[in-house]
Amino acid sequence: MSILATSVTAPSSSGFGSRGYRTYVLSTLTFIYTLNFVDRVLISVVGRPIIDEFGLSNLQFGALTGIGFALFYTFLGIPIARLSERVSRVRIIGACVVLWSVATVLCGYTIGFLTLLLARLAVGVGEAGCTPPANSLISDYYRPEQRPVALGVYAMGVMLGGFVAQLAGGFILKIMTWRDAFIYIGAPGILIGIIFLLTVKEPPRGYTEPPGVKRVARATLKETLSEIAGKPTFWLIALGTSMATFAGYGLASFKSLYAQYSFGLTPGDAAIYYIAPIYLASALGMPFSGILIQRFSKKYPLAPIWVPALSFIVSTPLLIMGYLAGTVQMMLLALIAAGLFQYFYIGASYNVVQSIVNPRTRATAIAILLFIINLVGYGAGPTIVGAFADVFTSAKINALGVADILSVKCSLGDSHLSAELLKNCVEAKAYGTKWASVLGALVFLLSGALYFLAGRFYEKDIRHKVR
Repeated sequence: MSILATSVTAPSSSGFGSRGYRTYVLSTLTFIYTLNFVDRVLISVVGRPIIDEFGLSNLQFGALTGIGFALFYTFLGIPIARLSERVSRVRIIGACVVLWSVATVLCGYTIGFLTLLLARLAVGVGEAGCTPPANSLISDYYRPEQRPVALGVYAMGVMLGGFVAQLAGGFILKIMTWRDAFIYIGAPGILIGIIFLLTVKEPPRGYTEPPGVKRVARATLKETLSEIAGKPTFWLIALGTSMATFAGYGLASFKSLYAQYSFGLTPGDAAIYYIAPIYLASALGMPFSGILIQRFSKKYPLAPIWVPALSFIVSTPLLIMGYLAGTVQMMLLALIAAGLFQYFYIGASYNVVQSIVNPRTRATAIAILLFIINLVGYGAGPTIVGAFADVFTSAKINALGVADILSVKCSLGDSHLSAELLKNCVEAKAYGTKWASVLGALVFLLSGALYFLAGRFYEKDIRHKVR
């Protein structure tokens, strides 16, 4: 492996730039990550009118929210990360924000399943250029001991994006159409991308590493793979996070539909009054995970592993309680409680991976992590949960004795169905989304087990970090 002979220049005691400027950069990156998830999650907010207009099954809708987005997002992540190891990360992020925002606007002009699928693929192309270079930037702006909190703040964008998508999308649905939601919510991102390009500085790579640490010069993809190949921590965290993402995105894609079918809510009311508070609670819980890790790491070196592992164990029964609740109020309380713990793993997984690799391979290591996560989790999660929802919906339709009239594609907007058949359609869809979600929630227990197993190798993998 090629090693630079000189050491990294000793950074300031607090990181790159002034404290105020670092705060601005982190806030801007978090805002961009929020936009990333607003545009990603919005389709689940407006899902019911899309399903009714295009006559989609749960499986087809799951494909739009899952593999339809994740295909290019997954496969372009590593090439873009490799590019960000060599060229300006600021330019990559800014250009990609503009690209995915334009693609989101185009979703509002689609005419059917296929055209919407293509627009979602384009959103994925743009969003592939966000997280790997953003993680690398944060690591050069903040010193190692500050990164858990900084990455925890950045990771808030996941849930803040969901919160904003639910709130904004819900309000738009009350006065306009699902097409308007894509257009008006996607367009501002174009301006945000340009502002980011003009106001954020590119820091020296490895700037915040401790004095005397040597760094790899332009590590190849092969060298990055070689570095992580012998680190069980990486692979166990990748698999555990993939399972959590599988469950998390699978549940998120159908959470609003479940609330609507089970409790008679309109899409707008479900988004604003029920799903948005769940996302907000999840967002508030995410930086708390970084605080816990930073506080306990000095005394307990395995805190970066244990904190997210325990959060999986706590959140799983709360999720199941939410989906089995008999009232919308009990559902809301249980899912809010689960949300406070459910996403501890996001910032923690980035922090763990960056702690076991060298500065020159961080963006690529994160991209490989995201490749695995998105291929297994985001790509498959909503699609498979949707497939199970169809299976359970079909079983309920058969149990109701209306299989010769209704199918899993039955639409609540179908004027040809009688009131009794519409009632049967809603009942079947509520049953299908409920039990598919309960199965999905159980996957978090597997994630917890994999994280605990990673703890057996974490300290060794840090000691063997390439310098």
